[in-house]
Amino acid sequence: MKHTLVAAALATLFGTAFAAGNAPDAVVIGAGGAGLTAAVTLTDLGRHVVVLEKMPMLGGNTVRAEGGINAAETPQQKKAGIPDTIEQFYKDTMKGGHNINDPALVHTLTAHAKDAVAWLESLGADLQTVGRAGGATYARAHRPTDGSAIGPEVIRVLWKATKDRNIDVRTQSRADELITDKSGAVAGVKVSTKDGKTYTLDTKAVVLATGGFGANQDLLVKYQPKLKGYATTNQPGATGDGILLAEKAGAALVDMTKIQAHPTAAPNGTLISESVRGDGAILVNAEGKRFTNELLTRDVVSANELKQPGKFAWIVWDEATRKTAKLIDSYKKLGLTVEGNTVAELARAMNVPADALEATMAKYAADQKAGKDTAFGRPDMPQPLTTAPFYAVKVQPAVHHTMGGVKIDTKAEVLNASGKAIPGLFAAGEVTGGVHGGNRLGGNAQADIVTFGRIAGQSADAYLNTVK
Repeated sequence: MKHTLVAAALATLFGTAFAAGNAPDAVVIGAGGAGLTAAVTLTDLGRHVVVLEKMPMLGGNTVRAEGGINAAETPQQKKAGIPDTIEQFYKDTMKGGHNINDPALVHTLTAHAKDAVAWLESLGADLQTVGRAGGATYARAHRPTDGSAIGPEVIRVLWKATKDRNIDVRTQSRADELITDKSGAVAGVKVSTKDGKTYTLDTKAVVLATGGFGANQDLLVKYQPKLKGYATTNQPGATGDGILLAEKAGAALVDMTKIQAHPTAAPNGTLISESVRGDGAILVNAEGKRFTNELLTRDVVSANELKQPGKFAWIVWDEATRKTAKLIDSYKKLGLTVEGNTVAELARAMNVPADALEATMAKYAADQKAGKDTAFGRPDMPQPLTTAPFYAVKVQPAVHHTMGGVKIDTKAEVLNASGKAIPGLFAAGEVTGGVHGGNRLGGNAQADIVTFGRIAGQSADAYLNTVK
């Protein structure tokens, strides 16, 4: 897959930790989308930055993202005649998060996401196609023109920006402790390298961008025992280290029990992008029948899936849908798809009743032609799913996103239990809580990491102007 090639190239470039060097103005912990965004922002503001990444390559969970980056009132939407508004984006995000999101953070996200898209484009990103994800009233997920995955594109441009600016990135370098002075302000970071060496970076500002804890089974079970044994779509480094570092430094945590299962993960944990459903695919159960509106929020679709025989489903699409998104081809290359030249052939490959699947597909095609999903009220049916060949992937819910984390304000300042900012400590991305509430909408993670990554960088710069 494309992200594998990007990751390999990143490992080649940044495979060895650099020498400790001079004390930086700021340290960014985590080299995924949020961390690289903050680092580039700080560098462009004239700051000397060191980026620490415990893994041997850059990208984090960002490089695995597939769907898009949500934004409203963008030129792309206006060109396509999409009547979206920032206010509707806000309402959808709050509703999708069960209205327990921090309204101030959501207002910040939805108001500035269009600026995040424009900023990525200024760095060379291709975000000209707009698709629809679950829980969205309108299409607002911006992605590459060929429909390929968003994550590799975001990391591609951020990686280039990082290289062009000669930013000091140290892989296989773990942040072990946040050092604070007598007043509680950030004073440095203790670091350990892959060969067991340790050193301290003196700095006045730290941006935490270490991601969530979707790959930490112990933490997952601690907050949600029902998730024991679940597969995960997360990269191995998503173990919640930054959350634990911040908590030890006095940070408050929020929404830690809010953990999202994505409804379409292959049995090996490979994510089948929500954009595939947005582009037209449907879900059927082991009996060859649809059982849900495929564009409902991830938590609802996952719950409906778990009610089906065997607690799994098949995601089904046709050749016309395949042509809308390049990333769909990657599933075939990974050996995840079954296919057939007819619906009956596909049914045999899926081991579901052919007559039931044929009836399901015929009804869906008729409803699509009539412009109304009479079975489940799906609001958007881009394809009739009648163009051979036909494809399917077996899917099940898997841990995908941890909505909880470090508590921040709209300036991306990390807050303590009293609601006061910890001087010099900032955070962005999945390491934080409050933005997504009880459930994250597809496309909002990329909006979150870039929007708040930029804000964290700007706020850290402003803070540095106030200290000696």
